[in-house]
Amino acid sequence: MAAIEGGGTLSEVYQSARKLLLRARDGIERLERLESSVSAGGGLDSPELSFAVKKDISQIHSLCSDMDRLWRSIAAKSQRDLWKRKVEQMVEEADSLKESLDKYSMRNQRRMLEAKERAELLGRANGESAHVLRIFDEEAQAMQSVRNSSRMLQESFATGTAILSKYSEQRERLKRAQRKALDVLNTVGLSNSVLRLIERRNRVDRWIKYVGMVLTVIILYFFWKWTR
Repeated sequence: MAAIEGGGTLSEVYQSARKLLLRARDGIERLERLESSVSAGGGLDSPELSFAVKKDISQIHSLCSDMDRLWRSIAAKSQRDLWKRKVEQMVEEADSLKESLDKYSMRNQRRMLEAKERAELLGRANGESAHVLRIFDEEAQAMQSVRNSSRMLQESFATGTAILSKYSEQRERLKRAQRKALDVLNTVGLSNSVLRLIERRNRVDRWIKYVGMVLTVIILYFFWKWTR
């Protein structure tokens, strides 16, 4: 196995770089958690941690340069190809961590600049802050009044709509009741016609009965007279 003068073998250098990579990745994650807590209004930035991560990444790149020289001196081609891929992957991961650290540093600088500008703005506007706050308060009250008025109008509209709906339902019920009443009246009218027809038929039947009785008496009288 190839070795660095005054250092370890390629495998030992790789393990050292790997440990530094894991430590740098953990440092990046801690920085991002600190950034989230700062954005939420709590926590503090950590320049020491940022500097330590930057130092670890720099050492990883240095070890990758050493490993790049070492794997080229390996005799077996399969081993050379294997270590070449490992070193390239290590370089890519280190570059990714460096990019994440650079982005964090830019966001941190921008955040510090914004905080400084806010402090300067508040310092200049200190004499007018009460007036500005009063204006904001009046505007907030006006907006609240507008929202209350809008809510009252919506409630009134909903109430009116409900009343109209009730009236419409009552009107439909009255129409149905009217139709039922007309049906009942029509039925009653038909029943009266039937009753009158029955009464007329009963009177005719009574006259037929009386006429039959008279005719029977007359016939019996003439028969009695004829048999004497």
